[in-house]
Amino acid sequence: MRIAIDTLGADLGTERIAQGAIQALSRSEKMEIVLIGDESILSPLVTEKNRARVSIVHTTEKIETTDKPVMAIRRKKEASMVKGYQLLKEGTCDALVCCGNTGALLAGGLFLSGRIKGIERPALTPVIPTKKGPKIMLDAGANVDCKAKFLLQFAQMGKIYSERVFGTKQAKVGLLNIGVEPGKGSQLYNEAYDLLKEKLDGFTGNIEARDVLDGDYDVLVADGFAGNILLKSVEGAASTLFSMLKQALTSSPVTKLAAAVLRKPLRGIRDQFDYHEVGGAPLLGIQHAVIKAHGSSDETAIMNAALFAEKFVQSGVIEGIQALNTEEE
Repeated sequence: MRIAIDTLGADLGTERIAQGAIQALSRSEKMEIVLIGDESILSPLVTEKNRARVSIVHTTEKIETTDKPVMAIRRKKEASMVKGYQLLKEGTCDALVCCGNTGALLAGGLFLSGRIKGIERPALTPVIPTKKGPKIMLDAGANVDCKAKFLLQFAQMGKIYSERVFGTKQAKVGLLNIGVEPGKGSQLYNEAYDLLKEKLDGFTGNIEARDVLDGDYDVLVADGFAGNILLKSVEGAASTLFSMLKQALTSSPVTKLAAAVLRKPLRGIRDQFDYHEVGGAPLLGIQHAVIKAHGSSDETAIMNAALFAEKFVQSGVIEGIQALNTEEE
């Protein structure tokens, strides 16, 4: 399996992204890596040990965070992200991992990869840590304005993803809303509730934001606006909480002793909220495997993103989503 890694556009630079990708080779015997970026930086990182499993596609052009996504995808033909999509379309690579401009990655998914038949909008699908283990949410920002049928499609894709990647049995789907009762929320969410109840096996109803971390669902569905706010609120709250805990547990000799005792379990909880451990979020609904990694990903995050990309391809999620339209026909 060949995983393309866009080494440009990340906060920490080409070298660290490439090093993380190469580290993934030690965890997977069948993986090969295609590094997209500046060959003068990448070539010294390719040693005799890994030369047979690492190749380089040279480019120095990248899509900046300030670029307008659609315009950048169409005009920057030599950009690393565009080259990554080209490798997917040619069949040269099986998956693409990218840390760069999220809007451009979404535009590339639409214009370069293409939507799966029957899916009107692709969705970003991150993992949310909960009391009952990792759960998935979509959409996390790809679609700020939605229709009820989009949310149904998100739910259908999310079920397939949860069942094939996480091994969930008959995944339960919840709808993010301002109350648990039917009839709550905007017109969009009322229409989505009725549509999900009618057409989706496993729909369990509305879920309030305060209950999200309880994990009484497998797939959480939302429009991209609400989903993105929820995701960033959870990330921000977790970061603040652990910062406050660290401050409290190092404030005196007694608390430092307690910290020593609690270090291992606290580290385990912290890791559940750490995007470095998750790796990335797939863009569901397009024809190819594209994984969005965090812009500030380090070596560990990229290694995990590459390993996740391999697992995602092997799980057959895309094939499962492609079969949805066949079933409906």
